[in-house]
Amino acid sequence: MEVAEKTAFERVINARDPERPYALDLFSSIFTEFIEIHGDRRYADDAALVCGFARLDGSEVGVIGHQKGRDTKQRQQRNFGMPKPEGYRKALRLMKLAEKFGRPVITFIDTPGAYPGIDAEERGQAEAIALNLREMAGLKVPVIVVVLGEGGSGGALAIGVGDRILIMENAVYSVISPEGCAAILWKDAGKAEEAAACLKLTANDLSGLGLVDEIIREPSAWRVAKEEDNGAKRDFDVVVESVRSSLLKHLRELQKRTHSELIRDRFDKFRKMGQWL
Repeated sequence: MEVAEKTAFERVINARDPERPYALDLFSSIFTEFIEIHGDRRYADDAALVCGFARLDGSEVGVIGHQKGRDTKQRQQRNFGMPKPEGYRKALRLMKLAEKFGRPVITFIDTPGAYPGIDAEERGQAEAIALNLREMAGLKVPVIVVVLGEGGSGGALAIGVGDRILIMENAVYSVISPEGCAAILWKDAGKAEEAAACLKLTANDLSGLGLVDEIIREPSAWRVAKEEDNGAKRDFDVVVESVRSSLLKHLRELQKRTHSELIRDRFDKFRKMGQWL
């Protein structure tokens, strides 16, 4: 499904818009009876990743999402949506609980990447991401991934191994940020716009490459509405219903499959990615 044309870097700017809805906005709009879990049972709780159980049209599901925060205080608390190892271990704890009790898992990606600080590296950041990749590949329950805003590198992929990968129209999903790519290739972060085009990170690019299963359309004004902003509220409600309908459609399809079929098809899906013909 083709969507209206914008440059790749315009999509990046849109994906980073602080007024776009975050995971908690959708948790409260799409799901009911959301109960959050905290902590990784090893070190601490990571507020950059929100995890819990909820109901989707009566079905019990596990939900995970990056959360950036809106004002300065929230962004500091949420570490700008960049998880540390304890965040990924908390997410894995949720996924294993969901698997134990036969609950599908739904994840929402919106992060510039995993936190690169030395304290995160000391606590095993790379190992935590790698472990999630391995364990998600073998989960015996349906896994649906929604790229909500920014999907950056391993920080996104650590909750991104799923049976279905959906992406919002203005979201982006890439191995590196355009600025980081430009700094490496041309030693000039100012060439981020050129790098964004090369990275093929837009919804249309990813769909054409077979990396995502569905693009969810969104109006240009889709954002968190202030109390008096009825237009934004209408747009938000329309998109929320589109996301909800898409989740239900894919969930019903996946729930018809056996455990072995889910794992086999998920393995085949990711093995095909990156093949050069």
